[in-house]
Amino acid sequence: MVATAPLVAFGIGIVAVVLFLVVWDVPTFIGLTLSALLVGTVNAMLFPGITAGEIPDSVATAFGDNMASVGIPILMAAVIGKSMTDSGAANRIVRTFQSFVSDRNADISLWVSSSLLSIPVFFDNVFYLMAPLARAMRARIGDNYTLYIVVVGGGGVAMHAFVPPTPGPLAVAQEITPDQTSSILGPTILVGLAVAIPAALISGILFGRFINQYIDIPLRDAMGTTVEDLEEQVAKSDSNLPSFAESVLPVVVAVAFIAASTAVNTLTAAYSIPALETVQPITDYLGNVNLSLTLAAVIAALTYLRMDDFPRSVWEDELTDALRNGGNIAAITAAGGAFGAMLAEAGIGDVVASTLQNFGIGILVTAWLIAAIIRVAQGSVTVAMLTTGGIMAPQVSSMGVHPAYLVMAIGSGAVICSWFNDSGFWIVKEIGGLTKAETLKTWTTLTTVLSFSSLVMILVYSTLLPDPFGFA
Repeated sequence: MVATAPLVAFGIGIVAVVLFLVVWDVPTFIGLTLSALLVGTVNAMLFPGITAGEIPDSVATAFGDNMASVGIPILMAAVIGKSMTDSGAANRIVRTFQSFVSDRNADISLWVSSSLLSIPVFFDNVFYLMAPLARAMRARIGDNYTLYIVVVGGGGVAMHAFVPPTPGPLAVAQEITPDQTSSILGPTILVGLAVAIPAALISGILFGRFINQYIDIPLRDAMGTTVEDLEEQVAKSDSNLPSFAESVLPVVVAVAFIAASTAVNTLTAAYSIPALETVQPITDYLGNVNLSLTLAAVIAALTYLRMDDFPRSVWEDELTDALRNGGNIAAITAAGGAFGAMLAEAGIGDVVASTLQNFGIGILVTAWLIAAIIRVAQGSVTVAMLTTGGIMAPQVSSMGVHPAYLVMAIGSGAVICSWFNDSGFWIVKEIGGLTKAETLKTWTTLTTVLSFSSLVMILVYSTLLPDPFGFA
C-alpha cells in the first residue's frame, strides 16, 4: 500500500482538479484550493505521520510560500501592464519593433526579445514584461494573438531552461559536479545555447505559426486594461506617444538590475573576485525581483501619469483597479502552487525516481524521463530538475558523455507539459487573458513540443560529439 499510495493521491488530485475546473466550472481559486485540501486529506488517510488536522494549515502554508514568491511581482506586473498599455509605451515599443520587420514577421521581434530577456531573468518576470507588448501587437496587427503568446512563451522558457546563468541549469550543474562547477559552466552555456535556440524556434516560431492557423484567441480585458483601451492606443499618432527610450525604461531597469545580480552571484560562486564580493550585497538588493519590478512599476506609472495628464486621484484609481486584478491573479497562481505542493507531499516524485532509476535505457533518456514525470506529477520545474539532478549525480563519472548534456536532458524533461499544478500555467492564462482550454492548447502544448524537440537535439549532439570539451 505504501508504494501505491502516492499514485492514489496523484490520481485523485488529477480527477479533482479536472472536475472542479473543467466539468463544474468552479471559480479557479476555489477549485484549486478545494483540490489541494482534498489531496492533503487523502495524504492524511494514506500516510502515517500526516494528521488530518494539519492539512488545512499545510495548504495555507504552501499557499503563503507561493504568494511570498509571486505576490509582489504579479502585483507590480499588473501596474506595469496597465501603465505601459494606457500610456502608449507598449504601443511605442511595438511600433519600433515593426520598423525592423514586416507585419507578417512581427512574431520574430517578440520572439527575439523574449529569448534574450529570459537568459538573465526568470521566465515569469519576462512574461510580465512581454505580455503587454504581445497584447499591443495584437491590437495593432488585428489578429495572430495565438502566435504572439506562443512566441513569447517559447522563446522565454527555452532560454530559461537551458542557458546558465539562469538558476535551473546552474543549480543542476552545481549539483552533479559539485567540485568542478566552474569547469563545466562555460561548456554548459555553449551547449545550452546550441539546444535552446533551435528548440525555441521550433516551439515558438514554427509551432506558433502552425497553431495560429487553427486557434484564434481574441483580445480580452486583462490586467486592468480593456480591449477598448488597446484599440484607442493603436489609433494614436506617434506624436502622442512617449519616446522609445522612456517607453522601454521600465523593462531596461528591471532586466539590468536582475541581470547584474545574476552575473555577480554566478561569478562569485565560481571564482574568488574581491571586487565583486564587495558589490554583491548591493546587486542582491537591487536585483531582488520584488524591488526591481517595483522600481519598474513606479517608472511605468509615472509615464502613465505624464502622458494621460489627468488628476492624481484618477491615476490612483486606475492603478488600484490594476492591483485588484493583479491580486486575483496572484491568489490563483499561489493556489495552483499549493495544489502542486500537496501532490509533491504525497511523494510521487520519489516513486517515479525509484521506479525508473534502474531501467535499462540510455542515461540521458533516463534523466529526461525521470524529470518529465516528476514535473507532470508535482508541477514545479525547479523541484523536477533538482530532484533528478540528485538522482543522476552518481552516474556522471561513468556515463561517457559530457555532464553538460546531462544538465540539458534534465532541463528538457523538466519543462514538459505545464498544466494545472504549475503556477506558470496560471500566470500565462491570467496575464495573457486566455481561457483554460486555450492555455492547454497553446502553453501546455508548446512546453511539450519544447521538451521533445530539445531532447532530440541533445541526443544528436551527444552522439556526434560525446565529449567535445573534455571532462575529467
